[in-house]
Amino acid sequence: MRVSKLVMMTVASLAAVGLAEAQSLDEALALAELSNPNLDVGRTQAEIAREALEEARAQGRTRVTLGGTAGYESADSNRIFALNSGDRPLATAQIEAARPIYTGGRIPAGVRAAKAGIDAADARLEAVRQDLFFDTITAFLQVTAARATVDIRENNVRVLDEQVRAATARFDVGFITRTDVALSEARLAGALAGLAAAEAELERGSAQFESLTGVYPGALGPLPPLPALPQDFEAALAELLEFNPNLLAGREDERAASEAVRVAEAGGRATIEIVGRAEGQQDFDQDVHDTAVSALARGSIPLFQGGLVSSQVRSAKLRREQARLQVQAAERDLRAALAAAWYGYQAAERAIEASERQVEAAQIAFNGARQELSVGTRTTLDVLDSEQDLLDARLSLVNAERDAHLAAYQILALTGALSRDILLPVTQVP
Repeated sequence: MRVSKLVMMTVASLAAVGLAEAQSLDEALALAELSNPNLDVGRTQAEIAREALEEARAQGRTRVTLGGTAGYESADSNRIFALNSGDRPLATAQIEAARPIYTGGRIPAGVRAAKAGIDAADARLEAVRQDLFFDTITAFLQVTAARATVDIRENNVRVLDEQVRAATARFDVGFITRTDVALSEARLAGALAGLAAAEAELERGSAQFESLTGVYPGALGPLPPLPALPQDFEAALAELLEFNPNLLAGREDERAASEAVRVAEAGGRATIEIVGRAEGQQDFDQDVHDTAVSALARGSIPLFQGGLVSSQVRSAKLRREQARLQVQAAERDLRAALAAAWYGYQAAERAIEASERQVEAAQIAFNGARQELSVGTRTTLDVLDSEQDLLDARLSLVNAERDAHLAAYQILALTGALSRDILLPVTQVP
């Protein structure tokens, strides 16, 4: 499916806005929804399912066929009174209309199966959309967290670089030993390695963001408030079982498979149809034509088909059982995923509170250690350890905030509620 010019212009305008000013999460989702080809695949599949419904309905409608022949006939006979002998051109024409009035339930079951197929395709399209939204949100959060991590590590490198210069100066005047200088230099080298790893992670996240939205991330806006979630785990589980698009698609597949069993069973039943026929023949040599019109009921009863129908019925029942088992397996997996996301969210919320206190305490400890080092009551190693504690606390806070948002949006995706409308101020989970 080709993207229309209007869609391309919209993508270009949103990309220009993102490059000109801070790009919000909502704008990133809009870009992903407009430009991602997976959604077009899902839409095409939904259209195919709708055409399958038209095909199923057409099986029960009147069929009209027109046929004819044209040729040259040469007839000869040794009878004394031979009629119609000689050479002559002939032409025949026939038109027939047939409408099924009983098919053993095959056509109604086929229509119901096609309708279930449409519902399944629509549910899968929504699942693709929500997966795309979650992946885009994840990339947005990863880039935001990676940039914060790079900033923290760059600051850490600057601080450690200052400490190396200060340690070298104190060593030159004999206040500390060469060991203290080596400790500072080792910490600086480790900080540079950590910065390189953080920058690589930022590039990886940026590439993922670009693959989803079609634009390289410029300045990103602040994280939106955490979205509203169900009151408790049981409420979230109930929403998952009712609204998760993958589960809905699986249930519709099971319904379609049940109707397919009825279609297969109808293959062994009688069929009846009403037929109307008109035909004519023209003998151009003798300028003679014959016409006939008829209306009749035509029926057929399959007596022996070599076990074909029985095998088709058994196969359809097996596919129905397979669809049922797939729904059960999906429910188990989704329950486990929801539990991990729900309790991971609660753990991340507590980690945010603890990390905020840890950052505050580590900052006080680091400032005190630097002052005490200047009066000789602390060693270089004490200051380096305090700096490391502060670094770890800041990184833990960044990661906890990212994990809380990811878990919250994953809960929404699992319960079928992830959309651009959720990017609004909301209440938190108790």
